[in-house]
Amino acid sequence: MKKILVCDVLNPEAMDALQSIPELDVTIKTGMDESELIKTLPGFHAAVVRSATKIRKNAIQSADTLEIIVRAGIGLDNIDVSDAEAKGIKVSNTPSATTISVAEHTFGLMLGLVRNHGPANCSMKAHKWEKKALGGTELFGKTLGIIGSGRIGLAVAERAIAFGMKVIAFDIVPINTDLDIKQVSLDELLAEADIFSLHLPKTDKTAHMISTNEFNKMKDGALLVNAARGGVVDEDALLKSLESGKLRAAAIDVYEKEPAENYNLIDHPAVTATPHIGAAAKEGQKRAGMEVVRILKEYFQA
Repeated sequence: MKKILVCDVLNPEAMDALQSIPELDVTIKTGMDESELIKTLPGFHAAVVRSATKIRKNAIQSADTLEIIVRAGIGLDNIDVSDAEAKGIKVSNTPSATTISVAEHTFGLMLGLVRNHGPANCSMKAHKWEKKALGGTELFGKTLGIIGSGRIGLAVAERAIAFGMKVIAFDIVPINTDLDIKQVSLDELLAEADIFSLHLPKTDKTAHMISTNEFNKMKDGALLVNAARGGVVDEDALLKSLESGKLRAAAIDVYEKEPAENYNLIDHPAVTATPHIGAAAKEGQKRAGMEVVRILKEYFQA
């Protein structure tokens, strides 16, 4: 019997499905820090995580029987993949399961920015009636600049086109889609877009990819949405761009440190902030959880 360690709880239906497989012995232990994870991993054949648990080099070295790590989610930035693979441990994720969840959240943030949903809500709760000041603008006819045109970027683009937006995109690889998207250089995108949406992982190459130099190349009054990864945008540079009025507003779902600590940025009146919930919709989490079950079932041929 193979021992499975679930470090971050999955969707309840997925957990039931995983625990119902006779050949798998499932243990649920959440909220572990690195030292506790290092003590716990020995003896397990598989580890399941979402985003809270980080499986780093020291934990991987302690895993004497581990065969596979599965992340219920898109990125793998909370797993030291190269160290795992060097030890012969397979690393898998569920890249398409939460695409719709993140795309819809991104588009909701975008709509909220142009129509001032956040400030209007706060104003009403303060018993104010600021109808004239909070009318906002339309998305129709605006240019959306997508940085990173993978599954989620293209799903956002599809929704933007349906809203009558012009979509341009930057990626380091050719964009493979039938959608009406113009692929441009990053400098072209920065100069032309009215709204920016990021959809790329954080790597050594993408860390602080959007910083002071990039903000300076944007149109005055541009809007930025980041529901991708914290650290892709330089938070200090973003705050300065908002304070100067270079950017009109920003919506952020991901942060350089999580749980978020940069309340100078979060508290800025032009910022709409959410606590990394892009992929957290129930439907997306169910798909991700059931994909984890499928991966483990096939891997162990249970």
